[in-house]
Amino acid sequence: MLVAILNPVHFPCDICNQTEEAGDVASVAGSTDHWQGEQLVLCRDDARGLRAVIAINDTTLGPGLGGVRCVRYPSDTAAISEAQRLAAAMTLKNAFAGLPFGGAKSVIIAPERGVDRRGLMQRFGEFVLRTGGAYLPGVDMGTSVTDLQTMADSGAEVSCNAEDPSPWTALGVAAAIRAAIEHVDQRDGIQGTRVLIQGAGHVGAALARDLAASGAEIVVADIDAERASRVAAEVGGSNVAPDAVISTACDVLAPCSVAKVIAAETVPQLRCRMLIGAANDTLADDGCATLLARRGITYVPDFVSNAGGVIHIHALRAEHTEKRLRSDVLQIGSRTREVLETAAGSDHTPLQIAVERVRRILADARVAADGARSSGAARRDDARTLSAA
Repeated sequence: MLVAILNPVHFPCDICNQTEEAGDVASVAGSTDHWQGEQLVLCRDDARGLRAVIAINDTTLGPGLGGVRCVRYPSDTAAISEAQRLAAAMTLKNAFAGLPFGGAKSVIIAPERGVDRRGLMQRFGEFVLRTGGAYLPGVDMGTSVTDLQTMADSGAEVSCNAEDPSPWTALGVAAAIRAAIEHVDQRDGIQGTRVLIQGAGHVGAALARDLAASGAEIVVADIDAERASRVAAEVGGSNVAPDAVISTACDVLAPCSVAKVIAAETVPQLRCRMLIGAANDTLADDGCATLLARRGITYVPDFVSNAGGVIHIHALRAEHTEKRLRSDVLQIGSRTREVLETAAGSDHTPLQIAVERVRRILADARVAADGARSSGAARRDDARTLSAA
């Protein structure tokens, strides 16, 4: 079954300012709001055990690029809500990074054990193919390079089916952390800076190695205690329990796993000076950015800091050299510095500055597109006039 709900109105940036907790439902005037973006596709195949959602938020700049998440949800509505929320975040990320992609995301409700995973991913790839290129999937929580290749075997155009973008995500986050430290402390380098990395997966581990090599003191937290200990030992760091992350003193807290780490009630408990990580949707809602600013905690919006992976995807598709790719990812540091300096000279938070920049990018692109359509229509009218004559 394929159900598409279309809405031609493009993404208003304020749809990213949602206050729902993970698993809750986005609500407008007390009712569920699923009219957030351009297209919503529900995918179902009982024989394969497939239940999935594809949310295409905005295609002003190009096809919607965003990962495929495969996890369990408390309800179908929660899965739909998360897909739409993450798709909106991808619009921000891709536009701010200057990439020719819109924003999209998909979620597959993780099936019961015993379901043929390859068959499920192949079937999902067929649904992706039906979007006609409007959705370009990549890896995300619960999916792998192998899964993306399986989707590609069904004829879908995909990303991340050859290389894991995690190391490039980590490189970009490291660049953002360096830029923030240099901005806040007005010094060169990060020697002696205490960085608490929440999540010791591929991105978190790579980030730990990068920062430790530059002299940072690394603290690692992960629900997998063995993995956390292994990463900490590798970089000469230490560990804290996952439930102690918020209250542990550090210079930089770097969330690199779950979303919505910071909520209004946890902001007063924070003992960090900067908040910069790889996790999507670090804040439970945009109001937390104001609360952080009031406490003097510098927050780099996650869609600014964690764009290394999507930059890597674009580089592969554009056949850029690794040298150029590395240079492009490291530009995240320059963009971070620009956002922080602009915010420091205004009454706005870094998040407000970054979102406003995306608004301008999208508005300019729409004006250009409208102009191109008008010119094309004028040329067609001229051609018809000449033909009639």
